[in-house]
Amino acid sequence: MVKRRAFPLLIASALAVMVYVIFTLPRSQPGNHQHLYPHHISDQSITPVNDTKHFMVGAYKEHRVEGSSVRIISIFRRDSVQPLYCVFYCGTHWANGTKAEVQMHSDHFGFRFVTTDVLCPNLPDCNPSHVTLATQADAELAQNQTFLRIQNLVKREEEEFQFNFTVCWSNLFGNYNNVLQVTQTLEMYKLLGVQHVVVYNTSCGPDLERLLQSYTQEGFVEVVPWPIDQHMNPSRGWLPSEHGGDIHYYGQLTTLNDCVYRHMYQSRYVLLNDIDEIIAPYQHQTLPQMMDVLQRQNPKAEVFLIENHIFPKSQFEPSGRFERPRWQDVPGINIMEHIYREEPDYRIYHPSKMIVRPRAVEQTSVHSVLRNFGQTVKVPPNVCHIIHVRVPLRGELTKEELHEDKRIWDYERQLVPNVDKALEKAGLLRL
Repeated sequence: MVKRRAFPLLIASALAVMVYVIFTLPRSQPGNHQHLYPHHISDQSITPVNDTKHFMVGAYKEHRVEGSSVRIISIFRRDSVQPLYCVFYCGTHWANGTKAEVQMHSDHFGFRFVTTDVLCPNLPDCNPSHVTLATQADAELAQNQTFLRIQNLVKREEEEFQFNFTVCWSNLFGNYNNVLQVTQTLEMYKLLGVQHVVVYNTSCGPDLERLLQSYTQEGFVEVVPWPIDQHMNPSRGWLPSEHGGDIHYYGQLTTLNDCVYRHMYQSRYVLLNDIDEIIAPYQHQTLPQMMDVLQRQNPKAEVFLIENHIFPKSQFEPSGRFERPRWQDVPGINIMEHIYREEPDYRIYHPSKMIVRPRAVEQTSVHSVLRNFGQTVKVPPNVCHIIHVRVPLRGELTKEELHEDKRIWDYERQLVPNVDKALEKAGLLRL
């Protein structure tokens, strides 16, 4: 009798469980009949858009532009633009695609490919976690495409940022192996108050690869793989008529924009400059001290232009005090030997690099921002300028016509032993 009574109870319990499952699990939305999660999520820095000649780089929640939900930093072929749709995965369901707004950047220098922002509109009842670009609006057709994880979902306040100062270096390519200068630059930036350096790496020399790995393990450097040469023929220069190729300097403009958005809610300031440049304060010991003053003087400024000053690597200081035997076998330039600075020729265009508050930047180029929400200030060179040791720009100038500039020597006591330690740690210093 007991067993007979238990059987109806068992049936009733099973029915109750089935009803609970039916009414509590997420319901399918139109176009989500196959998968409840994207099957293919990109782990690459460059992701092709299916059935196009375009590429996605990074997807970021857009908290500043009304009506826009997500911005996708992309690379578009200028002669092949077609209607595209943003297809969202909304966390529990799919949403059919909405028309994407394509904004090609104005700086492309005549190359076939251009840095492009794709703006995806807000959707009601969708809190997106992943997005892709598709040539059709049907989400069911797009489900098997590769999706990007949307970053910057949380709009953090400055007090919550992980970093105060982040440096975004233009991308590495070729066999660049300038180990000594890169080490000196990184250690200088530490002394100047930088907490984080990011470099997009297509390729570099073996010794520099080893050095960057050491700094990555330490947590100071972040290396983003940048295999653009697997997708197109990147140019080694800025002018297609002279240098050929499909895109400016291995996609330099794209990496700078992506770096700004990656750190929009991670870093108070972002420095945009090249790997052989140091943005150096001349009236303050550190960058935080300098920026506190500049920000008080210019409360509405969000972009700070820093003049580039060239220190010719062909001119050496005569005493030889920094001809250190331990550095002789380390490949690269010893910037401490080059203290003679060219006077810029202000009669012609003189480029700058930048310190920006990334939340105010919408689009950037190399020497200026293209779109931003705040004011731009040009910082006087006696307050801050770039120490750029390289081939001379004004090769006709003699040493007597150059300015002696020993700013780098002010950090000698800490800089020299720190460089030694970094090279030792990476296994690049002779014992």
